Amino acid sequence: MENFVVSARKYRPVTFDTVVGQSSITNTLKNAIRNQHLAQAFLFCGPRGVGKTTCARILAKTINCQNLSDKFEACNECESCVSFNKSASFNIHELDAASNNSVDDIRNLVDRVRVPPQVGKYKVYIIDEVHMLSAAAFNAFLKTLEEPPAYAKFILATTEKHKIIPTILSRCQIFDFKRITVDDIAKHLKYVAENEKVNASDDALHIIAQKADGALRDALSIFDQLVSFAGNELTYENVIQNLNVLDYDYYFRIVQHILKGDASGTLLIINEIIDNGFDGQYFIIGLGEHLRNLLVCKDPATAGLLEVSENLRKRYLDQSGLCETAFLLKALSINNQYDVQYKSSNNKRLQLELSLLQMCGLKGFPAKDAAQKIKTPGLPSPDKTPKAPEAPKAAKINKEAEAQKKEVATETKEEAVKEEKEEATSYQAEDDSLLEHISIKKTSKILNGDKEKEEATEEIHQPKEKTPFSESELHTSWAKGIPEISKHSANLQSSLMSRKPVLKDDFLIEVTADNKVIDKEIKKLVPALLKYLRKELNNDFIAITTKLADIKEQQDKAYFPDEIYKKMVEKNPEIKNLRDQLDLEIDF
Repeated sequence: MENFVVSARKYRPVTFDTVVGQSSITNTLKNAIRNQHLAQAFLFCGPRGVGKTTCARILAKTINCQNLSDKFEACNECESCVSFNKSASFNIHELDAASNNSVDDIRNLVDRVRVPPQVGKYKVYIIDEVHMLSAAAFNAFLKTLEEPPAYAKFILATTEKHKIIPTILSRCQIFDFKRITVDDIAKHLKYVAENEKVNASDDALHIIAQKADGALRDALSIFDQLVSFAGNELTYENVIQNLNVLDYDYYFRIVQHILKGDASGTLLIINEIIDNGFDGQYFIIGLGEHLRNLLVCKDPATAGLLEVSENLRKRYLDQSGLCETAFLLKALSINNQYDVQYKSSNNKRLQLELSLLQMCGLKGFPAKDAAQKIKTPGLPSPDKTPKAPEAPKAAKINKEAEAQKKEVATETKEEAVKEEKEEATSYQAEDDSLLEHISIKKTSKILNGDKEKEEATEEIHQPKEKTPFSESELHTSWAKGIPEISKHSANLQSSLMSRKPVLKDDFLIEVTADNKVIDKEIKKLVPALLKYLRKELNNDFIAITTKLADIKEQQDKAYFPDEIYKKMVEKNPEIKNLRDQLDLEIDF
Protein backbone atom coordinates (compact mmCIF):
# COMPACT_ATOMS: atom_id res chain seq x y z
CA MET A 1 0.00 0.00 0.00
CA GLU A 2 1.44 3.36 -1.05
CA ASN A 3 2.12 5.84 1.75
CA PHE A 4 -0.22 8.82 1.58
CA VAL A 5 1.35 12.28 1.99
CA VAL A 6 -1.00 15.05 3.01
CA SER A 7 -1.28 17.96 0.61
CA ALA A 8 0.12 20.40 3.19
CA ARG A 9 3.45 18.53 3.05
CA LYS A 10 3.32 17.37 -0.55
CA TYR A 11 2.76 20.88 -1.93
CA ARG A 12 4.84 22.79 0.61
CA PRO A 13 6.67 25.60 -1.26
CA VAL A 14 10.39 25.00 -1.89
CA THR A 15 11.30 28.40 -3.38
CA PHE A 16 10.45 32.00 -2.51
CA ASP A 17 8.39 32.38 -5.69
CA THR A 18 6.08 29.52 -4.74
CA VAL A 19 5.21 30.94 -1.31
CA VAL A 20 1.52 31.93 -1.33
CA GLY A 21 0.34 35.39 -0.23
CA GLN A 22 3.57 36.72 1.37
CA SER A 23 5.23 38.47 -1.57
CA SER A 24 6.39 41.49 0.44
CA ILE A 25 8.34 39.27 2.87
CA THR A 26 9.82 36.95 0.24
CA ASN A 27 10.94 39.92 -1.89
CA THR A 28 12.64 41.50 1.14
CA LEU A 29 14.50 38.26 1.93
CA LYS A 30 15.62 37.83 -1.69
CA ASN A 31 16.89 41.40 -1.80
CA ALA A 32 18.80 40.83 1.46
CA ILE A 33 20.48 37.77 -0.12
CA ARG A 34 21.23 39.70 -3.33
CA ASN A 35 22.78 42.65 -1.47
CA GLN A 36 24.45 40.44 1.18
CA HIS A 37 22.64 42.29 3.96
CA LEU A 38 21.61 39.28 6.00
CA ALA A 39 20.93 39.93 9.67
CA GLN A 40 22.20 37.53 12.32
CA ALA A 41 18.65 36.92 13.66
CA PHE A 42 15.16 36.95 12.15
CA LEU A 43 11.79 36.74 13.87
CA PHE A 44 8.89 35.41 11.79
CA CYS A 45 5.56 36.01 13.52
CA GLY A 46 1.94 35.65 12.45
CA PRO A 47 -1.11 33.33 12.68
CA ARG A 48 -0.92 29.60 12.03
CA GLY A 49 -0.55 28.14 8.56
CA VAL A 50 0.68 31.27 6.77
CA GLY A 51 4.21 30.09 5.91
CA LYS A 52 6.52 31.08 8.78
CA THR A 53 8.41 27.78 9.10
CA THR A 54 8.29 27.26 5.33
CA CYS A 55 9.97 30.62 4.68
CA ALA A 56 12.53 29.88 7.40
CA ARG A 57 13.50 26.60 5.68
CA ILE A 58 13.62 28.24 2.24
CA LEU A 59 15.86 31.02 3.58
CA ALA A 60 18.18 28.53 5.30
CA LYS A 61 18.40 26.42 2.13
CA THR A 62 18.94 29.41 -0.18
CA ILE A 63 21.78 31.11 1.74
CA ASN A 64 23.72 27.80 1.78
CA CYS A 65 23.11 27.02 -1.90
CA GLN A 66 26.35 26.89 -3.91
CA ASN A 67 24.75 27.71 -7.30
CA LEU A 68 22.09 30.38 -6.85
CA SER A 69 19.91 31.11 -9.87
CA ASP A 70 19.53 34.52 -11.48
CA LYS A 71 16.40 35.06 -9.35
CA PHE A 72 18.40 34.17 -6.22
CA GLU A 73 16.59 30.90 -5.68
CA ALA A 74 18.14 27.60 -4.57
CA CYS A 75 19.30 25.32 -7.40
CA ASN A 76 18.19 22.01 -5.78
CA GLU A 77 21.23 20.32 -7.40
CA CYS A 78 24.28 21.23 -5.31
CA GLU A 79 25.50 19.15 -2.36
CA SER A 80 23.93 21.50 0.21
CA CYS A 81 20.50 21.54 -1.50
CA VAL A 82 20.45 17.78 -2.01
CA SER A 83 21.31 17.10 1.64
CA PHE A 84 18.64 19.59 2.72
CA ASN A 85 15.99 17.96 0.53
CA LYS A 86 16.86 14.60 2.12
CA SER A 87 16.64 16.14 5.63
CA ALA A 88 20.31 15.20 6.14
CA SER A 89 21.92 18.64 6.28
CA PHE A 90 24.36 19.26 9.15
CA ASN A 91 24.20 23.03 8.68
CA ILE A 92 20.47 23.50 9.33
CA HIS A 93 19.10 22.69 12.77
CA GLU A 94 15.45 22.88 13.80
CA LEU A 95 14.52 23.18 17.46
CA ASP A 96 11.01 22.93 18.88
CA ALA A 97 10.94 25.42 21.76
CA ALA A 98 7.64 24.00 23.00
CA SER A 99 9.43 20.85 24.20
CA ASN A 100 12.98 22.22 24.56
CA ASN A 101 12.37 25.32 26.62
CA SER A 102 14.79 24.99 29.54
CA VAL A 103 18.13 26.66 30.22
CA ASP A 104 19.98 23.37 29.57
CA ASP A 105 18.45 23.13 26.08
CA ILE A 106 19.68 26.62 25.24
CA ARG A 107 23.13 25.82 26.64
CA ASN A 108 23.37 22.81 24.33
CA LEU A 109 22.36 25.04 21.44
CA VAL A 110 25.05 27.60 22.34
CA ASP A 111 27.67 24.83 22.47
CA ARG A 112 26.72 23.67 18.95
CA VAL A 113 26.96 27.24 17.65
CA ARG A 114 30.70 27.26 18.40
CA VAL A 115 31.33 24.57 15.74
CA PRO A 116 31.72 26.12 12.23
CA PRO A 117 29.96 24.57 9.20
CA GLN A 118 31.79 21.80 7.31
CA VAL A 119 29.95 22.37 4.02
CA GLY A 120 28.40 25.68 2.97
CA LYS A 121 28.66 29.20 4.38
CA TYR A 122 26.26 29.29 7.31
CA LYS A 123 24.90 27.24 10.17
CA VAL A 124 21.22 28.10 10.50
CA TYR A 125 19.19 27.50 13.66
CA ILE A 126 15.39 27.50 13.24
CA ILE A 127 13.61 27.76 16.60
CA ASP A 128 9.88 27.17 16.25
CA GLU A 129 7.30 28.39 18.83
CA VAL A 130 10.05 30.47 20.45
CA HIS A 131 7.55 32.16 22.79
CA MET A 132 7.46 28.91 24.80
CA LEU A 133 11.00 29.42 26.11
CA SER A 134 11.21 30.13 29.82
CA ALA A 135 12.42 33.50 31.10
CA ALA A 136 15.71 31.95 32.20
CA ALA A 137 16.19 30.35 28.77
CA PHE A 138 15.58 33.68 27.07
CA ASN A 139 18.21 35.34 29.26
CA ALA A 140 20.71 32.55 28.56
CA PHE A 141 20.10 33.06 24.83
CA LEU A 142 20.56 36.85 24.78
CA LYS A 143 24.33 37.13 24.44
CA THR A 144 24.63 34.50 21.71
CA LEU A 145 21.72 36.04 19.78
CA GLU A 146 23.26 39.52 19.92
CA GLU A 147 26.87 38.59 19.00
CA PRO A 148 26.89 35.23 17.24
CA PRO A 149 29.77 34.01 15.05
CA ALA A 150 29.71 35.32 11.47
CA TYR A 151 28.64 31.92 10.16
CA ALA A 152 25.63 31.54 12.56
CA LYS A 153 22.12 32.67 11.64
CA PHE A 154 19.05 32.36 13.86
CA ILE A 155 15.47 32.22 12.57
CA LEU A 156 12.81 32.39 15.29
CA ALA A 157 9.16 31.62 14.53
CA THR A 158 6.15 32.29 16.75
CA THR A 159 2.40 32.75 16.69
CA GLU A 160 2.41 34.90 19.85
CA LYS A 161 4.86 37.74 19.43
CA HIS A 162 3.60 39.56 22.53
CA LYS A 163 4.97 36.79 24.77
CA ILE A 164 8.57 37.36 23.68
CA ILE A 165 10.60 39.63 25.95
CA PRO A 166 11.63 43.01 24.46
CA THR A 167 15.36 42.28 24.74
CA ILE A 168 14.93 39.39 22.29
CA LEU A 169 12.77 41.48 19.94
CA SER A 170 15.37 44.26 19.81
CA ARG A 171 18.04 41.80 18.56
CA CYS A 172 15.98 40.48 15.60
CA GLN A 173 14.67 41.67 12.27
CA ILE A 174 10.90 41.21 12.66
CA PHE A 175 8.71 40.02 9.78
CA ASP A 176 4.94 40.03 10.37
CA PHE A 177 3.19 37.43 8.22
CA LYS A 178 -0.38 38.28 7.23
CA ARG A 179 -3.41 36.04 6.83
CA ILE A 180 -3.66 34.69 3.31
CA THR A 181 -6.60 36.07 1.35
CA VAL A 182 -9.51 33.91 0.24
CA ASP A 183 -8.69 34.45 -3.44
CA ASP A 184 -5.04 33.39 -3.00
CA ILE A 185 -6.06 30.25 -1.09
CA ALA A 186 -8.70 29.40 -3.72
CA LYS A 187 -6.14 29.77 -6.54
CA HIS A 188 -3.66 27.51 -4.76
CA LEU A 189 -6.37 24.92 -4.09
CA LYS A 190 -7.26 24.97 -7.77
CA TYR A 191 -3.62 24.30 -8.63
CA VAL A 192 -3.52 21.38 -6.16
CA ALA A 193 -6.82 20.00 -7.49
CA GLU A 194 -5.53 20.03 -11.07
CA ASN A 195 -2.36 18.19 -10.06
CA GLU A 196 -4.39 15.62 -8.10
CA LYS A 197 -6.83 15.15 -11.00
CA VAL A 198 -9.74 16.37 -8.87
CA ASN A 199 -12.61 18.15 -10.62
CA ALA A 200 -13.49 20.93 -8.14
CA SER A 201 -15.90 23.82 -8.76
CA ASP A 202 -14.89 27.41 -7.99
CA ASP A 203 -17.75 27.79 -5.49
CA ALA A 204 -16.56 24.72 -3.58
CA LEU A 205 -12.97 25.99 -3.42
CA HIS A 206 -14.10 29.40 -2.18
CA ILE A 207 -16.10 27.77 0.63
CA ILE A 208 -12.98 25.82 1.68
CA ALA A 209 -10.89 29.01 1.56
CA GLN A 210 -13.37 30.91 3.73
CA LYS A 211 -13.55 28.04 6.22
CA ALA A 212 -9.73 28.06 6.53
CA ASP A 213 -9.78 31.62 7.91
CA GLY A 214 -6.53 32.74 6.26
CA ALA A 215 -4.49 29.56 7.01
CA LEU A 216 -3.32 27.71 3.89
CA ARG A 217 -2.38 24.59 5.86
CA ASP A 218 -5.95 24.37 7.22
CA ALA A 219 -7.34 24.79 3.71
CA LEU A 220 -5.22 21.92 2.36
CA SER A 221 -6.25 19.69 5.28
CA ILE A 222 -9.93 20.42 4.58
CA PHE A 223 -9.32 19.73 0.89
CA ASP A 224 -7.87 16.28 1.67
CA GLN A 225 -10.82 15.52 3.95
CA LEU A 226 -13.37 16.46 1.27
CA VAL A 227 -11.58 14.45 -1.42
CA SER A 228 -11.80 11.44 0.87
CA PHE A 229 -15.53 12.12 1.27
CA ALA A 230 -16.54 12.97 -2.31
CA GLY A 231 -13.84 11.39 -4.47
CA ASN A 232 -12.62 13.21 -7.56
CA GLU A 233 -15.82 15.25 -8.00
CA LEU A 234 -15.77 18.12 -5.51
CA THR A 235 -19.01 20.10 -5.81
CA TYR A 236 -20.50 22.97 -3.82
CA GLU A 237 -23.18 20.65 -2.39
CA ASN A 238 -20.60 18.13 -1.20
CA VAL A 239 -18.60 20.83 0.55
CA ILE A 240 -21.48 22.42 2.46
CA GLN A 241 -22.78 18.98 3.42
CA ASN A 242 -19.45 17.77 4.81
CA LEU A 243 -18.35 21.03 6.46
CA ASN A 244 -21.80 21.72 7.94
CA VAL A 245 -21.90 25.11 6.23
CA LEU A 246 -25.22 26.89 5.70
CA ASP A 247 -26.01 27.22 2.01
CA TYR A 248 -25.81 30.74 0.56
CA ASP A 249 -29.19 30.11 -1.05
CA TYR A 250 -30.89 30.30 2.37
CA TYR A 251 -29.66 33.86 2.87
CA PHE A 252 -30.73 34.96 -0.61
CA ARG A 253 -34.19 33.43 -0.10
CA ILE A 254 -34.71 34.92 3.34
CA VAL A 255 -33.74 38.42 2.16
CA GLN A 256 -36.25 38.08 -0.69
CA HIS A 257 -39.02 37.27 1.81
CA ILE A 258 -37.93 40.17 4.06
CA LEU A 259 -38.08 42.60 1.12
CA LYS A 260 -41.64 41.46 0.40
CA GLY A 261 -42.60 41.71 4.06
CA ASP A 262 -43.52 38.01 3.98
CA ALA A 263 -43.33 37.08 7.68
CA SER A 264 -44.77 33.56 7.27
CA GLY A 265 -42.30 32.62 4.53
CA THR A 266 -39.42 33.92 6.64
CA LEU A 267 -40.48 31.85 9.65
CA LEU A 268 -40.77 28.71 7.52
CA ILE A 269 -37.19 29.13 6.24
CA ILE A 270 -35.93 29.63 9.80
CA ASN A 271 -37.71 26.45 10.86
CA GLU A 272 -36.08 24.54 8.00
CA ILE A 273 -32.63 25.85 8.99
CA ILE A 274 -33.07 24.87 12.64
CA ASP A 275 -34.41 21.43 11.65
CA ASN A 276 -31.18 20.89 9.68
CA GLY A 277 -29.24 21.26 12.94
CA PHE A 278 -27.86 24.80 12.58
CA ASP A 279 -27.59 27.02 15.64
CA GLY A 280 -29.49 30.31 15.66
CA GLN A 281 -26.41 32.41 16.34
CA TYR A 282 -24.54 30.67 13.53
CA PHE A 283 -27.35 31.70 11.18
CA ILE A 284 -27.49 35.28 12.42
CA ILE A 285 -23.72 35.68 11.96
CA GLY A 286 -24.05 34.44 8.40
CA LEU A 287 -27.02 36.73 7.75
CA GLY A 288 -24.99 39.69 9.01
CA GLU A 289 -22.21 38.78 6.58
CA HIS A 290 -24.77 38.46 3.78
CA LEU A 291 -26.29 41.89 4.50
CA ARG A 292 -22.80 43.38 4.71
CA ASN A 293 -21.98 41.93 1.27
CA LEU A 294 -25.19 43.41 -0.16
CA LEU A 295 -24.23 46.80 1.29
CA VAL A 296 -20.74 46.51 -0.17
CA CYS A 297 -22.23 45.83 -3.63
CA LYS A 298 -24.21 49.09 -3.56
CA ASP A 299 -21.09 51.01 -4.61
CA PRO A 300 -18.90 49.80 -7.52
CA ALA A 301 -15.85 51.15 -5.67
CA THR A 302 -16.37 48.70 -2.79
CA ALA A 303 -17.67 45.75 -4.80
CA GLY A 304 -14.12 44.39 -4.95
CA LEU A 305 -14.25 43.69 -1.21
CA LEU A 306 -16.45 40.65 -1.86
CA GLU A 307 -14.50 37.42 -1.23
CA VAL A 308 -16.76 35.09 -3.20
CA SER A 309 -16.73 33.31 -6.55
CA GLU A 310 -17.91 34.99 -9.74
CA ASN A 311 -21.26 33.15 -9.72
CA LEU A 312 -22.07 34.36 -6.22
CA ARG A 313 -20.80 37.85 -7.03
CA LYS A 314 -23.43 38.17 -9.76
CA ARG A 315 -26.20 37.04 -7.37
CA TYR A 316 -25.09 39.58 -4.77
CA LEU A 317 -25.06 42.38 -7.34
CA ASP A 318 -28.56 41.44 -8.55
CA GLN A 319 -30.07 41.33 -5.05
CA SER A 320 -28.31 44.50 -3.87
CA GLY A 321 -30.10 46.37 -6.68
CA LEU A 322 -33.43 45.51 -4.99
CA CYS A 323 -32.36 46.86 -1.58
CA GLU A 324 -32.16 50.45 -0.45
CA THR A 325 -29.15 51.49 1.63
CA ALA A 326 -31.45 52.61 4.46
CA PHE A 327 -33.03 49.15 4.60
CA LEU A 328 -29.65 47.38 4.72
CA LEU A 329 -28.32 49.65 7.47
CA LYS A 330 -31.43 49.18 9.60
CA ALA A 331 -31.43 45.41 9.03
CA LEU A 332 -27.75 45.22 10.00
CA SER A 333 -28.51 47.17 13.17
CA ILE A 334 -31.30 44.74 14.14
CA ASN A 335 -29.07 41.78 13.29
CA ASN A 336 -26.21 43.09 15.42
CA GLN A 337 -28.54 43.81 18.33
CA TYR A 338 -29.82 40.23 18.28
CA ASP A 339 -26.27 38.84 18.06
CA VAL A 340 -25.29 40.76 21.20
CA GLN A 341 -28.38 39.63 23.14
CA TYR A 342 -28.29 35.99 22.01
CA LYS A 343 -26.33 34.45 24.89
CA SER A 344 -28.31 36.20 27.60
CA SER A 345 -31.70 35.28 26.09
CA ASN A 346 -33.70 32.45 27.68
CA ASN A 347 -35.76 31.84 24.54
CA LYS A 348 -33.18 32.06 21.76
CA ARG A 349 -35.45 30.95 18.95
CA LEU A 350 -38.03 33.58 19.85
CA GLN A 351 -35.34 36.26 19.81
CA LEU A 352 -34.22 35.07 16.37
CA GLU A 353 -37.76 35.11 15.00
CA LEU A 354 -38.47 38.53 16.50
CA SER A 355 -35.39 40.00 14.86
CA LEU A 356 -36.44 38.65 11.45
CA LEU A 357 -40.02 39.86 11.91
CA GLN A 358 -38.66 43.31 12.70
CA MET A 359 -36.69 43.16 9.44
CA CYS A 360 -39.89 42.20 7.63
CA GLY A 361 -41.41 45.39 9.03
CA LEU A 362 -38.74 47.36 7.15
CA LYS A 363 -40.49 46.83 3.82
CA GLY A 364 -41.12 50.60 3.89
CA PHE A 365 -37.67 50.95 2.32
CA PRO A 366 -38.29 49.51 -1.16
CA ALA A 367 -35.92 49.97 -4.08
CA LYS A 368 -36.55 52.95 -6.33
CA ASP A 369 -37.88 50.90 -9.22
CA ALA A 370 -40.18 48.93 -6.94
CA ALA A 371 -41.36 52.11 -5.23
CA GLN A 372 -42.48 53.56 -8.55
CA LYS A 373 -44.69 50.54 -9.16
CA ILE A 374 -46.43 50.78 -5.78
CA LYS A 375 -49.71 52.72 -5.95
CA THR A 376 -51.05 54.41 -2.87
CA PRO A 377 -54.61 53.22 -2.22
CA GLY A 378 -57.26 55.91 -2.14
CA LEU A 379 -55.37 58.34 -4.42
CA PRO A 380 -56.16 58.87 -8.11
CA SER A 381 -53.61 57.61 -10.59
CA PRO A 382 -51.66 60.26 -12.62
CA ASP A 383 -53.64 59.61 -15.79
CA LYS A 384 -56.99 60.05 -13.99
CA THR A 385 -56.76 63.63 -12.81
CA PRO A 386 -60.11 64.84 -11.39
CA LYS A 387 -61.87 67.34 -13.57
CA ALA A 388 -62.55 70.87 -12.38
CA PRO A 389 -66.14 71.42 -11.17
CA GLU A 390 -68.54 73.43 -13.27
CA ALA A 391 -68.96 77.18 -12.58
CA PRO A 392 -72.25 77.10 -10.56
CA LYS A 393 -71.06 74.15 -8.51
CA ALA A 394 -67.70 75.82 -7.96
CA ALA A 395 -69.38 78.98 -6.63
CA LYS A 396 -71.47 76.91 -4.27
CA ILE A 397 -68.39 75.06 -3.05
CA ASN A 398 -66.56 78.37 -2.46
CA LYS A 399 -69.43 79.71 -0.33
CA GLU A 400 -69.48 76.53 1.74
CA ALA A 401 -65.72 76.74 2.20
CA GLU A 402 -65.97 80.35 3.44
CA ALA A 403 -68.70 79.34 5.91
CA GLN A 404 -66.55 76.51 7.17
CA LYS A 405 -63.59 78.88 7.64
CA LYS A 406 -65.72 81.19 9.77
CA GLU A 407 -66.88 78.25 11.90
CA VAL A 408 -63.29 77.10 12.39
CA ALA A 409 -62.25 80.62 13.39
CA THR A 410 -64.85 80.61 16.19
CA GLU A 411 -63.42 77.48 17.83
CA THR A 412 -61.46 78.01 21.00
CA LYS A 413 -57.71 77.43 21.10
CA GLU A 414 -58.03 74.83 23.88
CA GLU A 415 -60.33 72.63 21.75
CA ALA A 416 -57.92 72.79 18.80
CA VAL A 417 -54.98 71.70 20.95
CA LYS A 418 -57.06 68.87 22.42
CA GLU A 419 -57.98 67.61 18.95
CA GLU A 420 -54.32 67.68 17.86
CA LYS A 421 -53.26 65.62 20.87
CA GLU A 422 -56.02 63.04 20.31
CA GLU A 423 -55.13 62.77 16.63
CA ALA A 424 -51.42 62.30 17.39
CA THR A 425 -52.21 59.67 20.01
CA SER A 426 -54.47 57.68 17.68
CA TYR A 427 -51.90 57.89 14.88
CA GLN A 428 -49.20 56.62 17.17
CA ALA A 429 -51.38 53.70 18.38
CA GLU A 430 -52.25 52.63 14.82
CA ASP A 431 -48.74 52.86 13.36
CA ASP A 432 -46.62 51.95 16.37
CA SER A 433 -44.97 49.10 14.47
CA LEU A 434 -43.83 51.48 11.75
CA LEU A 435 -42.49 54.05 14.21
CA GLU A 436 -40.12 51.44 15.65
CA HIS A 437 -38.14 51.50 12.43
CA ILE A 438 -37.88 55.21 11.68
CA SER A 439 -35.76 57.86 13.29
CA ILE A 440 -36.87 60.16 16.11
CA LYS A 441 -36.76 63.12 13.76
CA LYS A 442 -39.15 61.43 11.31
CA THR A 443 -41.46 60.40 14.14
CA SER A 444 -41.52 63.98 15.40
CA LYS A 445 -42.39 65.23 11.95
CA ILE A 446 -45.23 62.71 11.62
CA LEU A 447 -46.69 63.46 15.05
CA ASN A 448 -46.25 67.23 14.92
CA GLY A 449 -46.44 67.89 11.19
CA ASP A 450 -50.00 69.21 11.20
CA LYS A 451 -49.36 71.34 14.25
CA GLU A 452 -46.26 72.89 12.68
CA LYS A 453 -48.19 73.64 9.50
CA GLU A 454 -51.00 75.28 11.50
CA GLU A 455 -48.56 77.41 13.50
CA ALA A 456 -46.77 78.43 10.31
CA THR A 457 -50.12 79.37 8.75
CA GLU A 458 -51.05 81.44 11.83
CA GLU A 459 -47.71 83.28 11.65
CA ILE A 460 -48.29 84.09 7.99
CA HIS A 461 -51.78 85.50 8.51
CA GLN A 462 -51.18 87.28 11.83
CA PRO A 463 -49.62 90.77 11.48
CA LYS A 464 -46.25 91.38 13.15
CA GLU A 465 -46.20 93.76 16.14
CA LYS A 466 -43.32 96.22 16.60
CA THR A 467 -44.13 98.30 19.66
CA PRO A 468 -41.07 100.21 20.98
CA PHE A 469 -40.11 99.71 24.64
CA SER A 470 -37.49 101.04 27.01
CA GLU A 471 -34.83 99.20 28.98
CA SER A 472 -36.66 99.86 32.23
CA GLU A 473 -39.81 98.24 30.80
CA LEU A 474 -37.66 95.31 29.75
CA HIS A 475 -36.26 94.99 33.31
CA THR A 476 -39.76 95.10 34.79
CA SER A 477 -41.03 92.36 32.47
CA TRP A 478 -37.84 90.39 33.04
CA ALA A 479 -38.20 90.44 36.84
CA LYS A 480 -41.87 89.51 36.51
CA GLY A 481 -41.46 86.46 34.22
CA ILE A 482 -38.06 84.94 35.05
CA PRO A 483 -39.11 83.26 38.36
CA GLU A 484 -41.76 81.22 36.59
CA ILE A 485 -39.70 80.40 33.46
CA SER A 486 -36.57 79.30 35.38
CA LYS A 487 -38.24 77.70 38.40
CA HIS A 488 -36.70 74.29 37.57
CA SER A 489 -33.17 75.53 38.46
CA ALA A 490 -32.37 77.70 41.48
CA ASN A 491 -28.85 78.53 40.20
CA LEU A 492 -30.16 79.57 36.79
CA GLN A 493 -32.91 81.69 38.38
CA SER A 494 -30.40 83.41 40.68
CA SER A 495 -28.08 84.20 37.75
CA LEU A 496 -30.87 85.59 35.55
CA MET A 497 -32.28 87.73 38.35
CA SER A 498 -28.89 89.09 39.44
CA ARG A 499 -27.80 90.13 35.95
CA LYS A 500 -30.17 92.49 34.19
CA PRO A 501 -30.47 92.13 30.41
CA VAL A 502 -29.14 94.90 28.14
CA LEU A 503 -31.22 96.31 25.29
CA LYS A 504 -29.25 96.70 22.06
CA ASP A 505 -30.18 98.04 18.63
CA ASP A 506 -33.05 96.53 16.63
CA PHE A 507 -34.66 95.08 19.79
CA LEU A 508 -31.72 92.72 20.43
CA ILE A 509 -31.53 91.70 24.11
CA GLU A 510 -28.12 90.66 25.48
CA VAL A 511 -28.09 88.30 28.47
CA THR A 512 -24.85 87.73 30.45
CA ALA A 513 -24.09 84.25 31.86
CA ASP A 514 -21.82 83.68 34.87
CA ASN A 515 -20.20 80.58 33.35
CA LYS A 516 -20.47 78.10 30.48
CA VAL A 517 -22.91 75.85 32.32
CA ILE A 518 -25.32 78.75 32.93
CA ASP A 519 -24.81 79.85 29.32
CA LYS A 520 -25.99 76.46 28.04
CA GLU A 521 -29.02 76.56 30.34
CA ILE A 522 -29.95 80.05 29.13
CA LYS A 523 -29.72 78.97 25.49
CA LYS A 524 -32.18 76.16 26.22
CA LEU A 525 -34.61 78.75 27.64
CA VAL A 526 -34.34 81.15 24.68
CA PRO A 527 -37.56 79.93 22.95
CA ALA A 528 -39.57 80.32 26.16
CA LEU A 529 -38.01 83.73 26.90
CA LEU A 530 -38.75 84.97 23.38
CA LYS A 531 -42.36 83.82 23.57
CA TYR A 532 -42.87 85.53 26.93
CA LEU A 533 -41.10 88.82 26.11
CA ARG A 534 -42.69 89.21 22.68
CA LYS A 535 -46.14 88.80 24.20
CA GLU A 536 -45.42 90.92 27.28
CA LEU A 537 -43.78 93.80 25.39
CA ASN A 538 -46.02 93.45 22.30
CA ASN A 539 -43.04 93.20 19.92
CA ASP A 540 -42.48 90.24 17.57
CA PHE A 541 -39.02 91.44 16.50
CA ILE A 542 -37.30 90.78 19.83
CA ALA A 543 -34.17 88.59 19.61
CA ILE A 544 -31.96 87.25 22.40
CA THR A 545 -28.20 86.67 22.45
CA THR A 546 -25.98 85.45 25.27
CA LYS A 547 -22.41 86.18 26.34
CA LEU A 548 -20.10 84.98 29.09
CA ALA A 549 -19.12 87.30 31.92
CA ASP A 550 -15.50 88.52 32.01
CA ILE A 551 -13.04 86.20 33.76
CA LYS A 552 -12.16 88.89 36.29
CA GLU A 553 -15.82 89.49 36.99
CA GLN A 554 -16.38 85.73 37.46
CA GLN A 555 -13.49 85.57 39.88
CA ASP A 556 -14.74 88.55 41.87
CA LYS A 557 -18.24 87.15 42.17
CA ALA A 558 -19.04 85.83 45.65
CA TYR A 559 -20.43 82.30 45.84
CA PHE A 560 -19.89 81.28 49.49
CA PRO A 561 -21.09 82.92 52.75
CA ASP A 562 -17.63 84.14 53.82
CA GLU A 563 -17.03 85.65 50.37
CA ILE A 564 -20.41 87.37 50.47
CA TYR A 565 -19.57 88.74 53.94
CA LYS A 566 -16.26 90.18 52.69
CA LYS A 567 -17.99 91.88 49.78
CA MET A 568 -20.57 93.40 52.13
CA VAL A 569 -17.83 94.70 54.44
CA GLU A 570 -16.02 96.31 51.50
CA LYS A 571 -19.17 98.21 50.59
CA ASN A 572 -20.17 99.05 54.18
CA PRO A 573 -17.50 98.76 56.93
CA GLU A 574 -20.16 99.33 59.63
CA ILE A 575 -21.32 95.73 59.07
CA LYS A 576 -18.08 94.49 60.63
CA ASN A 577 -18.57 96.73 63.68
CA LEU A 578 -22.11 95.42 64.06
CA ARG A 579 -20.88 91.83 63.92
CA ASP A 580 -18.15 92.45 66.51
CA GLN A 581 -20.49 94.24 68.91
CA LEU A 582 -23.13 91.53 68.74
CA ASP A 583 -20.57 88.68 68.54
CA LEU A 584 -22.30 87.19 65.47
CA GLU A 585 -21.18 84.10 63.51
CA ILE A 586 -21.33 83.60 59.72
CA ASP A 587 -23.86 80.89 58.90
CA PHE A 588 -22.07 78.32 56.72
